[in-house]
This record gives sequence, C-alpha cells and structure tokens, in this order.
Amino acid sequence: MPALPPVPAPVTLPIHGSDRRFPVRRIFCVGRNYAEHSREMGGDPTREAPFFFTKPADALVTSESTIPYPPRTADLHHEAELVVAIATGGRDIPEDQAPAHIWGHAAGNDLTRRDLQAEAKAARRPWDMSKGFDNSAVIGALVEGPLADAPITCTVNGRLTQSARLSDMIWSVPEIIAHLSTYVDLRPGDLIFTGTPAGVGPIARGETCTVAIGDLPPATITIA
Repeated sequence: MPALPPVPAPVTLPIHGSDRRFPVRRIFCVGRNYAEHSREMGGDPTREAPFFFTKPADALVTSESTIPYPPRTADLHHEAELVVAIATGGRDIPEDQAPAHIWGHAAGNDLTRRDLQAEAKAARRPWDMSKGFDNSAVIGALVEGPLADAPITCTVNGRLTQSARLSDMIWSVPEIIAHLSTYVDLRPGDLIFTGTPAGVGPIARGETCTVAIGDLPPATITIA
C-alpha cells in the first residue's frame, strides 16, 4: 500500500507589528463591486445582488514575493482589492452585526488570467481556471481592528493604474458579509476580497505591482 502524502502545511498570513500569524481557511471574492469597473467589464453597475467566486487558500502569496508568470495565459491582470479577515462566523448574519465578525483588514491583489476569463464567459463556463490558479491571491500583512474609508490604489512599476476610495464600493463590507452568509456558514479564518475599482490591466514579466490602501501595509509582488 502506498504511503499517504504528507499533511499540507497550514496557510497563514502575517499580522502587522506581531510575530503571530492569522490562519486562513477559505478565500471568497466579490465580483464587480465598483461601478466604473463594472462598466469597463461590460456590466451594469446597478445594485443587483452581489455574486461570489472563490480561490483556494493555498493560492495565497504574501507581500514582497516574486512569483512566476502563470502558465496558459498571455494576459495576466492586477485587481486591487480590500481583503477582510473573519474572526467569528455564522449563517444569515444581520448587516448591523457584521462588523463584529471582522478580525481585521489587508491590501490584496486578485490576479486574473483575463484571456481565460474571457474565453470562459464566451462559452458560459466557470471562471475557476482564470481566478483560482497558483499564486493568484496576493495579500499584505493584516491589521487588526476596524477600518475607516481610505484611498485604494494600484501601481505597476511606479505607474498609477487604479485609484478610488473604499467608499466607492457598490456593496459595503457589512452588506457583503451579510449576503455571503446567506450562501455559506462563514467561519473564523475566512477571507473576503471585496471587489476592485476601474483600471484593471496587465502585468508583464519583470514588472512589480503594488496595491496600497490607506495606512495598511501594501501588497507588492514582482513577476519573475
């Protein structure tokens, strides 16, 4: 009988100013949560119910990492996003109680194989391989506690590509948590990418991409 594979190492995120690490359970993502980004992707930015997709926890990449250009794509895109870390979960969480379930926040980059996504949309197929590939969830160090409105930006080799404010979201963070909890039982360690502003675009080999949100530590990666 063949030996069992080794138990995978736990996936964790650094916590700013601490030697502790935050254990990661699942990664959820909200699609088209900024009006201008919805328009640039051919959508209608009216307040229809938010929709969600996922990334595997082991797709996580911490800031200051160098990663390979992903296979089977010629159009890798950045998407600057606020990431929310869940401390206590539940199902059917009321919107006014959602903030009490948040542990903290981080800057994130939802890397996307845009050409594969376009092919999947055209064929009415799932997006999984365009969103949930290796090294596709870039996240900076977590900061514990609440977060006020702040600017969110993305730069590629120092060139500004995305710029907005968190208050520009169509669906607020409490609304996202409340709605997502009607689909799944949120648990401690779950992460939520909350959508990206307009200006998504390509990252080429050799380029460095940085997502910054207010005073949160930035999420920076370099493509090998």
